Amino acid sequence: MIGKNIIESEPIPGAKVKEVLEEFSEDNELNYEQNVTLNHLARFKRFSLEDSEEILEKLQSEFNLRPKVAVHIVDLVPQDLADLRLIFAKEPGQVDKEEMEKILELLEQYDIIE
Repeated sequence: MIGKNIIESEPIPGAKVKEVLEEFSEDNELNYEQNVTLNHLARFKRFSLEDSEEILEKLQSEFNLRPKVAVHIVDLVPQDLADLRLIFAKEPGQVDKEEMEKILELLEQYDIIE
């Protein structure tokens, strides 16, 4: 695209995207892509925004996960080791089974919004 440069890129959880789109839609009409995104985010189970931010902080500080991986974990809400292994499949470093079990235990401490 001519004349457009990405200044900064940061992964954010779906709960934050949903909140931003809902606030924007109060005063403005959403375009097609924004509507599709908001419908997608409303369809799947998620953590609340506050819980998402808290989980992200813990995943990054306690488990030294990259922000992108931490956001994937929060957004996809893995239920078992198989789900979590898929998230870590393309990661350069290996995460051992004990650490993945601790991550699942951390996720179980929070309520999921349906």
